[in-house]
Amino acid sequence: MELPVLSSTALLTLLLAIGLFFFIRASTKDRIEVARLVGDRPEEDLLEAIQQYFTQRAYRIATVDAAQNQVTYEGLVRASTFLAIFLSALAAVGLLCLSLVLSFLFPTVGNLFLGLVLLAPLAGVFYWKKSTRSEQVSLRITEPGPEVDLEIRGPLLVVTGHRDELAEFQQALRLMPLSE
Repeated sequence: MELPVLSSTALLTLLLAIGLFFFIRASTKDRIEVARLVGDRPEEDLLEAIQQYFTQRAYRIATVDAAQNQVTYEGLVRASTFLAIFLSALAAVGLLCLSLVLSFLFPTVGNLFLGLVLLAPLAGVFYWKKSTRSEQVSLRITEPGPEVDLEIRGPLLVVTGHRDELAEFQQALRLMPLSE
């Protein structure tokens, strides 16, 4: 192959490898969001359903702030086995591509660059160690203000937590998001 083709291919492959590195690193990032949700049941029934939901999901009450009407639940979030394997496979493919381009670019070294593929399981290990962590969900109950134009029978919940947990919470308790 010609040198301009090899060098441009090497540059593009290196940029893709850098993107893959940041993708793997971002897989462990916290994605904390705040959701304003309303229910269609009385406050006592909703509180009982919330407690039951968090108990089933292995969360425990960490703090209670009666003055602000806020409860913080804490639970251990485990890493996804599928995602750890998937990230390792992505890293293997990316490192294989990088090693092939480097072996064409530096033919004197030969196939020694293929040893880079042995680093691929480190992506899964990195994800596994960083993603298994303690997570908190903060829940505050307020009365709907005058800006709410819906017929609300239940209280307004302001929930702060991981976006996946918020989606599961909203679906399990059949809560509606309040648009601002």
